[in-house]
Amino acid sequence: MMLIDTHTHLFLEEFDADRRQVVARAQEAGVARLFMPNIDVSTLEPLWRMCREYEGYCYPMVGLHPSEVKAGEYKDALAVMRRELEARRGYVAVGEIGIDLYWDRTYRDEQLAAFRQQVEWALEFGLPIVIHCRDAFAEVMQVLRDYASHPGLRGVFHCFTGTEAEAAAVLELPGFCFGINGVVTFKKSALAAVLRQAIPLERVVLETDSPYLAPVPCRGKRNESANIVYTARAVAEAYGKTVEEVAAGTTRNALCLFGQQEEP
Repeated sequence: MMLIDTHTHLFLEEFDADRRQVVARAQEAGVARLFMPNIDVSTLEPLWRMCREYEGYCYPMVGLHPSEVKAGEYKDALAVMRRELEARRGYVAVGEIGIDLYWDRTYRDEQLAAFRQQVEWALEFGLPIVIHCRDAFAEVMQVLRDYASHPGLRGVFHCFTGTEAEAAAVLELPGFCFGINGVVTFKKSALAAVLRQAIPLERVVLETDSPYLAPVPCRGKRNESANIVYTARAVAEAYGKTVEEVAAGTTRNALCLFGQQEEP
């Protein structure tokens, strides 16, 4: 059984003490590839360090997380991201990018501008986008609809926890998948029902968001990529399919989205 973790931050300092063991556990669990979204300027080097060490297993993305977008200074960070796209080969996506208004709406306009700029870069470089969207679905869709006619627009709604109506809106954008992680295992989450009723498996990819959002039975602990197995089981239960069917389908979706080939 082959699984892909399409969103993991194993390069962060939370894994400095046992990163090799964490990767080994992921490989033992059947996780064949790790796709790693960037956060800000400071995370670029640890991201690349890990991707160099695990070449062919870890794949980097480049982007500025919306929580790092502040007045004025974010433009300097965006300039660094642009230079990265121009100078380095190997980025599989622009991410994670988007809009987060959960804690504070102060920098809403700046987040919109940064998101729009990075979407345009993704289209320019022919890359998918990985979207962080929290309490900002309308704003995110506002931007995406402006580019909906572009044939290259594609990506993932990372950590999708929206309603059936929101799922329907995303499905109108044919190039987008739903990133499903440990939230689907939470007792009070309605995500399993939304999957079953509104989202075809052909539009789902699996993720962990490690070290965050650990699934049941690991909730409250540091998350890691090996735990994606629990998410796969919950997704299989939601669809009435086997874990093997979900693993095969979501792996195929991920490889197609990120422009990669299946392992021989």
